[in-house]
Amino acid sequence: MAEALKAPFYDLIIVGASGFTGKYVVKEALKFLNINNPSSPLKSLAIAGRNPRKLSESLSWATHPNPPPPIPILFADITDPESLLRLCSHTKLILNCVGPFRLHGEPLVAACVEAGCDYLDICGEPEFMERMEAKYHDQAGESGSLVISACGFDSVPAELGFMFNSRQWVSPAVPNRVEAYLSLESEKRVVGNFGTYESAVLGVANAEKLQLLRRSRPKRARPVIPGPPPPKGSMIEHQKEVGLWAVKLPSADSSVVRRTLATLGENPCGLPGVNESADQISKREAFWSTLKPAHFGVKIGSKSLLGVLGFITVGMLMGLLGISSFGKWLLLKFPSFFSLGGFRKDGPTEDEVRSASFKMWFVAHGFRDSGSLSQGNNKPDMEIVTRVMGPEIGYVTTPIILLQCALILLNQRHNLPKGGVFPPGIVFGPTDLQERLKDNGISFDFILERAYSV
Repeated sequence: MAEALKAPFYDLIIVGASGFTGKYVVKEALKFLNINNPSSPLKSLAIAGRNPRKLSESLSWATHPNPPPPIPILFADITDPESLLRLCSHTKLILNCVGPFRLHGEPLVAACVEAGCDYLDICGEPEFMERMEAKYHDQAGESGSLVISACGFDSVPAELGFMFNSRQWVSPAVPNRVEAYLSLESEKRVVGNFGTYESAVLGVANAEKLQLLRRSRPKRARPVIPGPPPPKGSMIEHQKEVGLWAVKLPSADSSVVRRTLATLGENPCGLPGVNESADQISKREAFWSTLKPAHFGVKIGSKSLLGVLGFITVGMLMGLLGISSFGKWLLLKFPSFFSLGGFRKDGPTEDEVRSASFKMWFVAHGFRDSGSLSQGNNKPDMEIVTRVMGPEIGYVTTPIILLQCALILLNQRHNLPKGGVFPPGIVFGPTDLQERLKDNGISFDFILERAYSV
C-alpha cells in the first residue's frame, strides 16, 4: 500500500500506445506536453501496455529523428484487473486505443469507473458503446467518471458536422433530414489497418447482439422532428450537389448522433457541468437552444459508380461470410483480398497516410417556415449544404480529435458533467472543440443555402 501511495500521478495515460493507431496518438500527445507547449494543461503523460519493448519502440517512432523524452512506460494488461485499477488510480484521464473494443474494452472501462477517473476512446462499435452505457452509466455518475467513446473520426466529425449544419437553420426555418456523404481521397490508394477491418467484421458478425441489447433496454423518447420521415430512396444514389455516387454506410455515426439527440431530448438545455459558472450555464443553454433535431444518415461516396460498386461488394462479402465461424475466419485471414485491397495487415505506409484526406458533406433538406407545416405543406422547400474536411481519417484526424477532447477534459473539467457514459456530442458540443479542430487542420464550411419550389 505504501508503494501505491508513492506512485506518481499523471494527467493522462495512453493505453495501447504500441498499436498502429496508438503510436500516432502518442505522437500527437507529445505536441501538447507542457514541456513542449507551455500553455498546455497536459503536464504529465505516461504510456501503458503489456510489452515494454514495443512501447519503447512506439515512443522512439513518435519522436524520430529526435531522442524520446523521459515518458514513463507502465504495465497494463486487460486480463489483469488489478493492473488496470492500479493504472486508473494514478491518473485523471485514460485514452484507450486497444481495439476491437468489443473484445478488449470493457475491463478498462470498469477500472476507470471504479477508480473515478475519466475515459476516452476511439471506438466505432455501437454494440460496445451502448453496452457500456447500459452497464456502467449509473455507477460512473456516482463515482464521477466521464466515459466517452467515439472520440475519433468515429464519430466527432459526424456529430459536430450535424450540429454545425443544424445551427445554420435560422428560425422560422427548420431542417427535416440531414444526409452526410463521406468521400475518402488520396493521391495514392486509401488503405486502412487490420484493427479497423477486424472491428468491422466483428460488428457484422455480432449484429444480432446489438439488436437484442436495444430491445432489452427501456425505450427513450424520440426528439420531435418537423415534417415526414425521410424517403427510402434507391440503394445507389447520385448526389449531384456534391458530385458523388453514394451508398448507405453502416457506421457508428448515425447511432451516436441519435444517442446525443435522445439525451438532449431528456435534457433540453444540455448536461450541467459539475461546477459551472453562471456565464457558462448561459453559454451552454444558448448553444443547445440553436440546435434543431433532424433525421440523420451517412453514406459513403465515390466520384465513380465503379467505386460505389466496390463498397457494395465488400459489404456483401462481409454480410455473407461474417455470419459463420468459417466465413469470419476467412475474412480475418485474408483482409486485403476480401476488402479489395482496402485494408492490409501491416496497415498504410507513412506516405499513404500523408497523402490521404476526407470530405464529409452534410446535405440538409427542410422548411423555410416551420409554420407552413400546420397548413399541410409536408414537402421540404429548402436545402442547406455544409462540409467538414480534414486529413487522413484513421491516423491523423483521429489522434487530433482524441487529443483535443482530452485537453478540454483536463482544462475545462468543471464545465463538464460529473460523470456518466455519454456520446461525445452531448458533452463536447457546447465547448470550443470545433474551434480547436479548425486550429488543427479540420475545417467546417458553409457551402450553400437554397430555397426551391415544391
